[in-house]
Amino acid sequence: MTRDAGLPAAVPAAAAGSRSGKKAKTVLGESREIQLAIDLIRLGARLQLLETETQLSRDRLLKLYKELLGVSPPKGMLPFSTDWFLTWQPNIHASLFAGIHRQLMQHAGLDSVDALVKGYRLYLEQLPPEPGAEPVLSLTRAWTLVRFLNSSMLETARCRQCGGEFIVQPQRRQRFVCGLCRVPSRAGKTRKVLDARAGSTQPD
Repeated sequence: MTRDAGLPAAVPAAAAGSRSGKKAKTVLGESREIQLAIDLIRLGARLQLLETETQLSRDRLLKLYKELLGVSPPKGMLPFSTDWFLTWQPNIHASLFAGIHRQLMQHAGLDSVDALVKGYRLYLEQLPPEPGAEPVLSLTRAWTLVRFLNSSMLETARCRQCGGEFIVQPQRRQRFVCGLCRVPSRAGKTRKVLDARAGSTQPD
C-alpha cells in the first residue's frame, strides 16, 4: 500500500519531506513515534497524514485515533487542489503558516514534521478560530501546503506594497499585490457571515 493514498501524484514523497517507511526499532524510538502521532491526531490529522509522517502501522494508528477521540478517522480523499490556497481568506491564513514553518525550518533546526506541529500550534495562537468553529486552515491543509511548496506547485511572493510574503501560483510572482493591500469586493462575505448579518437586522 502506498503511503500517499489520496494525494496528488504530482507531489512526490521525497520532495514533500516524507519520512522513511522503516519501522522504529527501539522502545525509545517507538515512544517518540507514538507521541508524534498523538500530537498530530489532537491537532486534527487525517489518517493518510499519520501514515505518511509516522512509522506506526495502520492498525496501531487506527487504535490510537479511536482511543484519543472516541471515533474512527474520517474517510475520503485528502484535499489536493492548489486553488483553495489562492482564495482570499485561506490565502492569508496559509501565508502566515507558511512563513512560520519556513522560519522554524531555517532557524530552529527542526525537521519537516516537527516544524509542521510547532508551526501549526503557533498559527493557532496567532489566528485562533471563533468559539465552536474550526480553524480556517486545518492541519491537513497545512501539511498539504508544505508538500505543494516543496514540489513547486505553489510558491511565495513578496507583495510590492506591504512587503509581506504570500502564497501564489508560480507564474504570478511578478508585480504581486496581496489580498490585504488590495481587498476583493466580496472579501469576508461568506454565507455564514451574510446570514448572521441578515439575522441581526431582523425586527424584534
